[in-house]
Amino acid sequence: MRKTLKQRLEEGGTIRTFAIGRVVHPVVIEMYGLAGGFHGFWLDLEHAFISTEQMVMASLAAKAHDMDCFVRLAPSSYATVTQCLETGVGGVMAAQIQSADHAEQFVQWAKFAPRGQRGLNLSGRDANYTHKTAAQFIADANREHMTAIQIETLGSLADADAIAANDAVDLLFIGPADLSIALGVPGQFHTDILWEAIGKVAAACRKHGKAWGAVVPDPKFCDRAMELGCRMPTMGNEVGVMRRGIEWFQTAFGSQFPKS
Repeated sequence: MRKTLKQRLEEGGTIRTFAIGRVVHPVVIEMYGLAGGFHGFWLDLEHAFISTEQMVMASLAAKAHDMDCFVRLAPSSYATVTQCLETGVGGVMAAQIQSADHAEQFVQWAKFAPRGQRGLNLSGRDANYTHKTAAQFIADANREHMTAIQIETLGSLADADAIAANDAVDLLFIGPADLSIALGVPGQFHTDILWEAIGKVAAACRKHGKAWGAVVPDPKFCDRAMELGCRMPTMGNEVGVMRRGIEWFQTAFGSQFPKS
């Protein structure tokens, strides 16, 4: 039986993910699914435009390969949050959160009353296209949808403990690229100052019994994060896979690509 990412978070263990942003197509998702080993992925609505139709397709393709997916988005619009959830994805993740209060606002957008302020519409996939009653839909959505908060700004880092203490936050997720910029060490993923910050997030999650994940830019970073308790490593995206695949072929067929 297919498990959602939120169910896997609750069960414990490592959850291997990837990201998709520029080339959102069922063939890409199917290739990852056939390769095996991944539990799901997230759609990067922060850095690329992804349509409602593409989200629906991605969710269906994920389910076909026993995976789950969620959407990363900027916390700029209540309507965008609920529109994402109505496509059938497993949850939402807020980028560029500045404080615990900011994280709570995002939670409010993602949850129905009494926990939040989400508006009711039964015509989406998360209500099985009107096959759920309002009461059942509200209960199921509040229980089943994953809500994640990225830690990548100085404000969210300072409030990591309070964000981890939020009862409706399921996952804290470190964005090392933006966090390294905020800390004054852009792109330096193995510096002490960055790892001190990551350790602070890891400690907050241990204290409050929450999981944390991270984009892992290289294997060394991934191994160290896992040692600190990272549960959801995101190992690259489809653009990185395509670039490295092209480079591999150019190297393998080196005689056909003379250096200028």
